[in-house]
Parts: sequence; C-alpha cells; structure tokens
Amino acid sequence: MARQFVGELKDGDQIDETFLLAEKQLRANRNADLYLLSQLRDKSGTISGLMWNVTESQCADFDAGDFVSVRGKCQLYQGGLQIILTHIRRVEPASLDMGDFELRPEKNVEDLLTRMKEILLGIDDPAIRGLMECFLIDDGLVKSLAQSGAGVKAHHAYPGGLVEHITNMLEAALRLDDLYPDVDGSLLLAGIFLHDLGKVREMSFESAFVYTDEGQLLGHMSIAVEMVTQKVAEIERMTGEVFPREIELRLKHMILSHHGSYEHGSPRLPMTPEAIMLHHLDNIDAKVHEFVKTIEQDPSGDSNWTPFLPRLNRKLFKGGSETE
Repeated sequence: MARQFVGELKDGDQIDETFLLAEKQLRANRNADLYLLSQLRDKSGTISGLMWNVTESQCADFDAGDFVSVRGKCQLYQGGLQIILTHIRRVEPASLDMGDFELRPEKNVEDLLTRMKEILLGIDDPAIRGLMECFLIDDGLVKSLAQSGAGVKAHHAYPGGLVEHITNMLEAALRLDDLYPDVDGSLLLAGIFLHDLGKVREMSFESAFVYTDEGQLLGHMSIAVEMVTQKVAEIERMTGEVFPREIELRLKHMILSHHGSYEHGSPRLPMTPEAIMLHHLDNIDAKVHEFVKTIEQDPSGDSNWTPFLPRLNRKLFKGGSETE
C-alpha cells in the first residue's frame, strides 16, 4: 500500500499511517476535558492532528520526537486540513524508512559548508579572519552545524537548515557590499556566521527539533556570546596576542541585537550599521523561506490560499486564477 504523504492528503481521506510527532500538547476544553493537539510531519509537510477526550495516561507513552502510528479522518476546518484522530501509538523507528521523514536543504550540505568556509576564510580583517579560523577548525562544532536547523518549525527547520541560512545570508551580504561602503564587511560576514551559532546547543536535532535544557534556560544568543568568549580566549592562547576588544564587543552586540527589537527577543537594539544590516538580512532570509515553504507544503491543495496562520497573522496567496 502506498504511503499517505501529508502533501497528498485531501478532505475526507481515511488515515492509517505513521508520522513523526513534531509537537504534542494536552489541552483542556471548557468542560475541563482533555484533548490532544499534535503536529504530524513527514518529508512533504506538517498537519495538525486532534484527538478528543483523552487522558494523560493515554498520551504518556509518546512525546515530541517519537514516531507514531495514527488512524483517523482528514477534514477541512477554517480553510485548512487537519486529522481527527481515533488512534495514536508510539512505534519504533527501526522498521521505518527515514527517507520518508527527512527534510533537507535543496542544495548539498557539504557544498554549502565549503562555500561558507570559502567566504569566511576570505575575510579581509586578519583578526576577524583568525577568529573564524578558530571556529572552523573545531570539527565537532562544524559537524553539529551541518546537522542543525535554524529553527524548530518557522524557517529552515531541518538538518542542514542552519548552514543553508548562514550561507544564504553570506551570499546576500557579498552582493550588497558595494552599495553600503560604510558597513564593515568583515564584521558583517563574521556576525552572520555567529548570530545563530548558539542553535547548535539550543536545540536537539536527533528526530523532531526540540529545545535542550541549555536552550530553554539561556537561549541561542547568550550561548553564542559564550562561544565567542571561549574562542577569543583560545585564539589568544594560540597566538600569544590580545584579541581586539572593540571587535569582540561589536560581534557580541550583533549577536545580542539581531532579532531587532525587545518584543522579538533581543536584549539589545541594533546600535551599529553592521548590527542593523545583519538584522534585516536575517529577517529577509527567514521570512521569504518561511513563506515559500508554507505555500509549498500547504496540504489544502484545492485552495488559492493557505488557511489563516496565527504565527504570521495572515493567510498566504498561493496563486491560481479565480473561477470565471
């Protein structure tokens, strides 16, 4: 029997399939009865799964990151597809084809890593280039970077997604360099590499992306600042020279301000040309990627629009002509 991929589901389909449980929430309705709200994923996309009248013990045997066998019926609700579940249980991954569940960058990860290293090792400023070399000779870090996503579900949320996000931003910065001569290109390129580097420790990427204890308690910005402090100390031991203090401060400021505003999680507002440019390059790459992937993976294939997306506070237009 052919697999029922998320991207192929239609209203009314009977579902008997295995998915990756990307998110699990137990909620209570107005009568205090519990229901399960889940996000079920395969390589073609993600769909909500809803199961009414559950108990905590029924849902104790599985958690986010597990593979689950589900039965139910696909239905259209407020313009989007969801599965009303009648059965869910954990299954062992050994019997599954991991290729059915793995999201990957469109480009080869090794090629992305090679290009990223080429750009960073071509930085003009010798102190900043030396710091980048110190990061790039850390084989464990580079391996983790190649396996990491840039987010849990919003953008580049798949193995290799973080290096794809970083490399896209590096390429954009190079293309814009001549237009903004007052922006220090060396600082900008290094800041792009460092801004999300803490995500290699903020999240676990073994199956579904989930936050680590360190990630929950500190967040990727604080982790990345700590990583810079460690590498600066390391390069000073290696060279016997003091690393320029202002460069270290500017790089750390770029990390701490790259979300752009307090309400979006930045402990500092961008206060240098490089910091504000980093923020906008990050936002462009993240948002365009999120829009494109949301449209591509929307299971509501018959509609010109996605359902309303609370995370984006809007629907997205997928294209197509109106019925004459």
